[in-house]
Formats: sequence, C-alpha cells, structure tokens
Amino acid sequence: MPVRAVSKGVSISPRKVGVVADLVRGFSVKDALTILEHTPRRAATAVSKTIASAKANADYNHNYKPDTLRITEITINHGPRSRRYRPAAHGRALPYQKRTSHITVIVDGEKRQPKKPVDKTTAKKETK
Repeated sequence: MPVRAVSKGVSISPRKVGVVADLVRGFSVKDALTILEHTPRRAATAVSKTIASAKANADYNHNYKPDTLRITEITINHGPRSRRYRPAAHGRALPYQKRTSHITVIVDGEKRQPKKPVDKTTAKKETK
C-alpha cells in the first residue's frame, strides 16, 4: 500500500518546482534527500520537506522499513493564484499573478514484521 504526503500552497511557481521534482523522480528516498540537499534551488527545500514527511508517515503510521522506501510518484499541481497589480507609467497598472504549488509525494517499500504481543500472565510470573 503506497504512502503519501502532500504540501499545499507552497509559494513557488509549479514550473520551478517541477524542474526540481524531475531530478528525484524514481529514486530511493535516501538518495533523493541527498540530491536535494546539494541542489541550489529554492524549490529543493519544499520538495525535500515533503519527501521527508512521506518517509515519516511510512515509518511511523504504516510500519515500513525506512531503508527500502522508493519514490513511486511525485506530482506538482497548480495551487491558488493571487492576482496583483504593478504600477506603470502614465497611470497604468500592469496585472500579474503570484503562483503557488501543491506537491504530492507517494512512496512505497517493504513492511516490517509485526512484533508479537507479550503474554502478560507469563511475564508477571517470571518477574516474581
């Protein structure tokens, strides 16, 4: 069962985030975080935080082994846009948009073996 993490409303254009996402698509989580650590783009921070969140979700909530996780899918979607105006000569106002992104990371890997519950009746007898 794949595990996902979503970052919504990241204030970077989807085109700029998409370039960084293409660098790590299909890699293991460990390799992807190392690549993004050495990528000199502002979007690398947002993508690495989302990947780290997906890793933590898989480890803590779904009992996956962190060393076996791979990025199966990473998508960048358009978020809401803020419309702004820039003053120009002759009393004009030039419109522009501040774009945002939604980053979705889906990871999959190998599950850990569940631990057997301890029988409380035998545990008490052994301690006495």
